[in-house]
Amino acid sequence: MTMHPTLQLAFASRHALKVITGLNNFDRDTVRATVKAAHHGGATFVDIAADPALVQMAKILTNIPICVSAVEPEKFVQAVAAGADLIEIGNFDSFYAQGRRFEAEEVLALTHQTRVLLPEITLSVTVPHILTLDQQVQLAEELVKAGADIIQTEGGTSSNPTHPGTLGLIEKAAPTLAAAFEISRAVSVPVLCASGISSVTAPLAVAAGAAGVGVGSAINQLNSEVAMIAAVRGLVEALETVSTSGAIALRADA
Repeated sequence: MTMHPTLQLAFASRHALKVITGLNNFDRDTVRATVKAAHHGGATFVDIAADPALVQMAKILTNIPICVSAVEPEKFVQAVAAGADLIEIGNFDSFYAQGRRFEAEEVLALTHQTRVLLPEITLSVTVPHILTLDQQVQLAEELVKAGADIIQTEGGTSSNPTHPGTLGLIEKAAPTLAAAFEISRAVSVPVLCASGISSVTAPLAVAAGAAGVGVGSAINQLNSEVAMIAAVRGLVEALETVSTSGAIALRADA
């Protein structure tokens, strides 16, 4: 498996930014607007639903890597054939509101099934936040053995900030930051910290050990492309303020 050079560079320098349109978002207009914002704002890559038509549209709009998300491995095959650069088992957030849970055994089984279908494609897998931190670390290690090239964390949907402003943003990101800290110390592949991340907490994710962040609602729920582009640029700038040496020093002191 050869990872896209853009991703390799961004992960190595620990400032990868993935803009997420939503695993269940098949609306061409909103996906188009988010992909354009990711492109013009300077994101590293974009994550869209595993739909061939959306992939083809995205490939016209941008030259940054296209990731597709699904929880049904067979959906990846056509999306990759349409030009997707990498795939993601996860972005589970949209399912939790429906009462749909993803346990460790299912995520691991989906990873094995996906690798049988697509043995060479770069594969990212989300570790469900419903597991305890110890269980998340154990699953992450098993996922890497099963062929995961990137591990993604989550947790924004489980946090209930009690304060406004900056403190509330930090409270919102706490579960996924904790997961990124623990998992990044246990696996050798890049860890992408996603769910509940903002420009305030993106640098904290890198300091915790993440190689980058994934951001969805902080961008795709804005009501204008200008605002979306500005939000992406703000995240890019926030990530660039964190030096690798500073992040390593912080972790060493932990």
